[in-house]
Amino acid sequence: MTTILTQTVARLLVAPTFAVAAAILVKGYADVGDGFAAGVVAALGVLLLFASIGAKETHRILPVRRAFTVAMAGLLLALVVGFAPLLVGDPPFTHYPAPEAPVVRVGTLELITAVAFDVGVFGLVLGVVVGALDYAARARKGDW
Repeated sequence: MTTILTQTVARLLVAPTFAVAAAILVKGYADVGDGFAAGVVAALGVLLLFASIGAKETHRILPVRRAFTVAMAGLLLALVVGFAPLLVGDPPFTHYPAPEAPVVRVGTLELITAVAFDVGVFGLVLGVVVGALDYAARARKGDW
């Protein structure tokens, strides 16, 4: 049984948790961190909600039932980015643009294929972990 304070703190921490995950995702391709770590951090935010306010209320706040779709979209994006270079004769997981080529920037973020790959990994990890949490919560309650 959780208290009102625990439930309130959990709800307040979800947005900052997703912000930290986004920062890890954006920073990851060039420095320490990556899509996997960002996905785990975001999934921990959802786990905090499951543990503090319960599965029913978490479903009301977040689109948890879409976790499988997020996981499959992330897997598809990561595979496409990883294996698309084969279409032009380059080895798998060749990132574009090349190291010496000019890069499109959005602020300080460089838009390269490694970012898209990390976004795919983020979606895959987040979707699988949240889907497993949802499955376990439904199995515990007998809500199939």
